[in-house]
Order: sequence, then structure tokens, then C-alpha cells
Amino acid sequence: MAEAAGGPRPEDCPGTSSAQAGRAAACQGCPNQRLCAAGAAAPDPAEAAELRERLRAVKHTILVLSGKGGVGKSTFSALLAHGLAADEAKQVHQSGSGWSPVYVEENLGVMSVGFLLSSPDDAVIWRGPKKNGLIKQFLRDVDWGEIDYLIVDTPPGTSDEHLSIVQYLSAAHIDGAVIITTPQEVSLQDVRKEINFCHKVKLPIIGVVENMSGFICPKCKNESQIFPPTTGGAEKMCQNLNVSLLGKVPLDPQIGRSCDKGQSFLSEAPESPATSSYRNIIQRIQEYCDQHPFQEEKII
Repeated sequence: MAEAAGGPRPEDCPGTSSAQAGRAAACQGCPNQRLCAAGAAAPDPAEAAELRERLRAVKHTILVLSGKGGVGKSTFSALLAHGLAADEAKQVHQSGSGWSPVYVEENLGVMSVGFLLSSPDDAVIWRGPKKNGLIKQFLRDVDWGEIDYLIVDTPPGTSDEHLSIVQYLSAAHIDGAVIITTPQEVSLQDVRKEINFCHKVKLPIIGVVENMSGFICPKCKNESQIFPPTTGGAEKMCQNLNVSLLGKVPLDPQIGRSCDKGQSFLSEAPESPATSSYRNIIQRIQEYCDQHPFQEEKII
């Protein structure tokens, strides 16, 4: 459906689930014709049944989104997973058959296209249909097992990959999206588009995280604004758009060092103000998931 991809829906739109999506006469001139024609249609009933079966033991699915690149979305995804795995009452990943995630901790598994490359320096040069096919494989063919949280780290933007992941997961369930931004207006402009995308595809928004929100000097404890919130930052944006602000995470050089070493910043720097912010945000995400149980409803 063209409207779901972020543009006005043309008259007589065949919809993304149609074999004529992006190819029908009504699609000519639609700004989202490429997205619909790239194979981002909703799964057929047989595929939907496969996806539901594979993901039936997944209690919560969270998408991490941002319209802007370089805002720390992947770092947040990793630390969110580490934070959830640190709760001993939870299981993040267990496997038994099929493609198995790579385990970085006993109860924390990861699946990435990077594991399928012959070299870590290889570029992934794929067109839409191949990327969408891999997304489907990661959901259908990976044995996620009985897990409490499946965290999906997405690329920046509102492209066909985002439309595909939402449509494929609609066959099972999605708790909602966590949207990452930084305080400056150049980031907020793109994040507003991401929020608009979520509304159009009926993807619930758990809330927004303002990353790199100031820098607290580890010696003098004074705070500096590296990325000044000239238009009010994420807090003002969330007020205007009626979206929850989950919290603000200050810059901490230890975050980058921990990531480079493959270690959890939350356990490496437990006294950091950033760690406190992360833990508060993770708690709010858990509370949201507990308070919004899955209901059978088609997202798109």
C-alpha cells in the first residue's frame, strides 16, 4: 500500500499484498512505486503460517529505528539486549534447530548478515529483493527458540527493508518501535519522518531515546552540549507529536571503548550517568511490553 510506505495513496492502488504491487497502471507516478515493486509485499498465507510457527515462542519483538544514520542506533540495540540479558529472570536467546544465532553470552544471541560473509571487510551490494529475502530468512529459518525479547536493529531511513520487516512480523507480532535520535535539529527532521512512517503502517511507538544528550566530564562533572538542542531536542519533539520520551543518554567515551572490545558498557561502567540512563530506559521498555500484551491485529 503506497500510503503505508510514506506517500499519498493513488486511486485504485492494488496494495502491497497484490502481485501487481508497483506494477499496475495505478502505480505509475506513485513516489513509492519502487518500494512496492521491490518485493516488499506482505507474506502469502503459507509464509505467514511459517513465520508464526517460527516466532510463536518469542514473547516480545522490538524494532529499533531512526530516520537518521549515526545516532547510535546499533549501540543502543546492543546495550538494550545486554540490559535485558542481565535480568536473570529473562531469556534472550536459546536454540535447538535451524540456523543458530551466535552467542555472545549464555543467554544472549545475535544473528547478522556479517556472519555470512567470507571476510569482515566484504561489502554487501544487494538490491531490494535479495535483502528482503534475507530478512525473511532471518525470521523464518533462524531457530530463535523460547525467548523473551527479539531486538531488531534496522538501517536508517524508511526504505523497503523497513516495510518488509514490519509486514513479515505482522504475521506474528510486534510490540512496537524504539526510535533513536540525537538532540540537534538535523537529526530530529529525519526522526519526525520515521515517526510518521510508524503511524502510517500502524506500528506502535514505545518511545523515543535522545542519544548523545550532553557530555558530562568524568573529572569536573560539568555538562557540555556537544550537539545543542537548538529547537528543544527530543523532549520538545515528543511533546509536539504526542510520543513518549523514554529518556536521554549522555555521551561517555567508555561506550566506544567497550564496544570496540566487545564488552557490555553497562557492566564495565556501572557508575556512569549513561549507565543509569540506559537502565531507566530499559526498565520503561520492559514495563511497556508487560502492560501491552499482544493482540491479534494486522499491522498493515
